[in-house]
Amino acid sequence: MRFFHNDYNEMCHPAVLRELTTLADTQNIGYGVDDHCKEAADIIRKLCKNDNLAVHFLVGGTQTNLTVIAASLRPHQAVIAADSGHISIHETGAIEATGHKVLELPSTDGKLRPEQIARVARSQSDTMDAEHTVQPRMVYISHPTELGTTYTKAELTAIFQACKEYDLRLFVDGARMGYGLAAADTDLTLADFAELTDVFYIGGTKVGAMFGEAVVISNPDIARDFRYLIKQRGGMLAKGWLLGAQFKALLQDDLYLKISAHANLMADKLRCSFTKCGYPQLVESRTNQVFPVLPDSLLQAISQSFTFTEMHRVDESHRAVRFCTSWATKEEDVSALCALIEKFR
Repeated sequence: MRFFHNDYNEMCHPAVLRELTTLADTQNIGYGVDDHCKEAADIIRKLCKNDNLAVHFLVGGTQTNLTVIAASLRPHQAVIAADSGHISIHETGAIEATGHKVLELPSTDGKLRPEQIARVARSQSDTMDAEHTVQPRMVYISHPTELGTTYTKAELTAIFQACKEYDLRLFVDGARMGYGLAAADTDLTLADFAELTDVFYIGGTKVGAMFGEAVVISNPDIARDFRYLIKQRGGMLAKGWLLGAQFKALLQDDLYLKISAHANLMADKLRCSFTKCGYPQLVESRTNQVFPVLPDSLLQAISQSFTFTEMHRVDESHRAVRFCTSWATKEEDVSALCALIEKFR
């Protein structure tokens, strides 16, 4: 069986494993204040072209999302997200468990628009008894989105401007950041995210690390006492140097972008096969997630040798599904899947 249902089936990139192996006979200070974390943080600041950024390392995406949001909001405040956002549908109410409501907005492509954000902010501020409802204070987006789509620099700028106008903080979930940065049509860089957000993170778990996410904070109000929140939310890894070492390996010599570009290329190859055979896409994306609408008969044949993720039924005989490539996806596996798709046509 060859796995295409997510992008974290493999352990880690060999360069990351080599870096971790060098630590076998060493001793390090714990809790993320070691030299490896400091070096990795400095690399991130350099890539972001901002020496004043606060950088912290956590273990996983859900832990990162709930810690950042809890650190950013007062008890009566809420976070705005697309109805397909990860915090809305894939985190078992983790954000609500911190005491903060997620205000879901409809989206067909996984992206939010500034006019949507403005409407929510105005509807609350214009209400005479506003204190009877939660107060929007943060906007959550992801890059790429849950549907593999990406923001342009102009779109991110417009959202950030809307957030500033309505006193909202902008948080970008970067669990798949590498795949977004390496997308063929992107015009965004890490430096842009550092400039046009209050906080974002660089995903490692889904992009070549064994585990780990790097939180990058430009807003000093969020950065203040952030380590207290990490500890309180159970996110402070005693052996924190394992996180710093992995990001040191990933972010040197453009490795992060190179392996992300490979995943996108493998996904493009799959898209070409689906298009060649006349199968439509649920949503167009240029990253490592592919969302074809396929007949049940083809999916039955594919499922004998390949995994995928169910999205939803489109009609009596067709389903929308997701195929997900990764930094480690083998081209021969993609070729085998493409051959099966084209043979079935």
